[in-house]
Amino acid sequence: MTTPRLPRLLPETLDAEQRAVHDAVAGGRRAQGPQAFRLVDDDGALAGPFNAFLLQPRLGLPLQALGTAVRYETALPDRAREIAILVVAQVHGSAFELAAHEAVGRAAGLTDDELQALRDSRFDGFEGDERLVAATAHTLATAGDLDDDTYARAVAALGEAGLFELLTLVGYYAMLALQLRVFRVDPPRPA
Repeated sequence: MTTPRLPRLLPETLDAEQRAVHDAVAGGRRAQGPQAFRLVDDDGALAGPFNAFLLQPRLGLPLQALGTAVRYETALPDRAREIAILVVAQVHGSAFELAAHEAVGRAAGLTDDELQALRDSRFDGFEGDERLVAATAHTLATAGDLDDDTYARAVAALGEAGLFELLTLVGYYAMLALQLRVFRVDPPRPA
């Protein structure tokens, strides 16, 4: 465990703009259905990256909306989405994202062997589009670009809209990994 650099912002201390962000996270789509990790702690403070979103609500509110869109409103199948998130988390060494999305990945059907393979950056055990998503996400997270052949394979498998979704997902989770690292956010507690 590290020493967090940000204080937990408790609900009773929030102004109206911060409260809108808090409520969008704690009462929004992420909070519906089964929880793989806790969004709020015992005192009602937002957990993980969401606490930092309160620092600047004019950025935090759109960021939480983007995160919701990336998680719930794209055409990527659940397993493929979680594979991509875990690849980004591994590349960026994001303990919070790894713990949170391994739990989400299990709920989406990823096995312990598949999770270990992603921790080891091994994608050969995945098939078809899942293997392509893993390899493409890894290339994007490490090189920041795709060569022409990789681009063509990604478009052939995912379409241009699907590749756009994957690019957005990789960028969003890379940004979260940076914020989580700089603010020294510990991994989540299980739900």
